[in-house]
Amino acid sequence: SSGINAEYGGSFRGRTADFIMMFLFGGVIMTIIACFVNMVFLGQAFTIMLVYVWSKRNRNVRMNFFGMLNFNADYLPWVLFGFSLLLDNSVLVDLMGITVGHIYYYLEDVLPRIQGGVKVLRTPRLLKLMFDEASEEYDVVADETAAAPQPGGYNWGEGPQQPQQPAQEGEGEE
Repeated sequence: SSGINAEYGGSFRGRTADFIMMFLFGGVIMTIIACFVNMVFLGQAFTIMLVYVWSKRNRNVRMNFFGMLNFNADYLPWVLFGFSLLLDNSVLVDLMGITVGHIYYYLEDVLPRIQGGVKVLRTPRLLKLMFDEASEEYDVVADETAAAPQPGGYNWGEGPQQPQQPAQEGEGEE
């Protein structure tokens, strides 16, 4: 989960079950759509879905495409779509990923925030129990150890740490 959090902008930090729920949602919706459009391999569409959700949650990140095109991350799925057009690849795969990504983003991030909105996608409790760490809200041990010094570290770049000696009387005064 730590690699996912670092590469995914931290929007799923501490929410591994929600990340798995996004995978399940995307997989089910894409499988249903694939039955109607006769598509067998969904890996690229799934990747575009992940890119779409990431780009919406990190809109202001500046991107550079092959050193020629600068844009905000919000446009990344569409840049990849345009690149697929240029290479004469099937754009149906990209459109499926963008569509499913947009459905997930809307249900998870937009709909609950509008007035009178509801949260449609709820991660099952079983997934949260299996994959998420215990809540610090009820974790007394986490509270006690949070401020405690952690073992096995050296402050690289700060030089050796010298214990501070109490100043003796008469030192430093002239």
